[in-house]
Amino acid sequence: MKNFWSKKWVISIVSLLLAILIVSYIDSTQNGFLTQGEPRRTKETANETQSIKVPLQVSVDTDQYYVVGYPEKVKVTLEGSNALVTSAVNTQNFRAYIDLTHKKVGQHRVRVKISGLNKQIFYKVNPRHITVNIQRRKSRTMPVQIEYNKNAVAKGYKLGRPTVSPAQVEVTGALSEVNQIDQIVAKAVLPNGISHNFERQVILVAENKKKQQLNVVIQPATARVILPISISKKQVKLHLNSKNENSDKVYSVTAKQSGVTLYGDKDVLNKIDRLPVNVDLKGIDENTTKNVALKLPKGVVKAHPSTVQVEIKVKDASSSKTN
Repeated sequence: MKNFWSKKWVISIVSLLLAILIVSYIDSTQNGFLTQGEPRRTKETANETQSIKVPLQVSVDTDQYYVVGYPEKVKVTLEGSNALVTSAVNTQNFRAYIDLTHKKVGQHRVRVKISGLNKQIFYKVNPRHITVNIQRRKSRTMPVQIEYNKNAVAKGYKLGRPTVSPAQVEVTGALSEVNQIDQIVAKAVLPNGISHNFERQVILVAENKKKQQLNVVIQPATARVILPISISKKQVKLHLNSKNENSDKVYSVTAKQSGVTLYGDKDVLNKIDRLPVNVDLKGIDENTTKNVALKLPKGVVKAHPSTVQVEIKVKDASSSKTN
């Protein structure tokens, strides 16, 4: 046995085997070492991972079928070289889709596919599979109803005839959904105490008899709602009433304007021919001008002007008798 290990060729072979093992060990501890099937991750080919949400497209005969149950977007995670991944994220020159061209009416579980992506980019889709419902397509034309809170209108103001444009819209969707539609509604949200015309673009919704919103497409999706809000007005004369006069004085009370404009309920205004104005003369012993706030009757919302300027002239009663 000793003679065997003393032979040069044996020693040479053993030395070679040891050298191979040492080199293999050193290589396995470096960044460039790859296991079978693992993508290369060296500094020269640095990898990047990014996730983005992209629209989910549906391939189906839209003239005959309507698909429900799929998300608008799916999450796609991309992995590859920095340049390729960044370019794919910025340009989004690929698409996520489900192919239903050969599917029949009913419920189906289908896989989300990706096309247009560089073959050197690895990807994952979330969700990978989705469940959709293919139904017969139906369209119908329906009038638009306006919904609003009448109690939001300011006191004394009245709503005129509301209008909506367009007055009719086309509704498209799954047969089962379209058949449930009770009305197409333009919901106008009025601010509390509104005292001017309301005009706004309002989103339209389709509702069933239980006021539940249905999943259909309305074209156009919005409508212009106009709610005329007005108030009646009337110009009336003023009637001045003096009170708290000093018995030793003689007063002459004159309003700078002969009348005012009243705003309010039409029936109330029709009964008013002149507006009483109470002028308090307490403590007034000399000529003066006084602003008097108007007291409005019930049913009258406002007056213009809201105050009246009264000129008061004062004389002693004794001197008045002498004259």
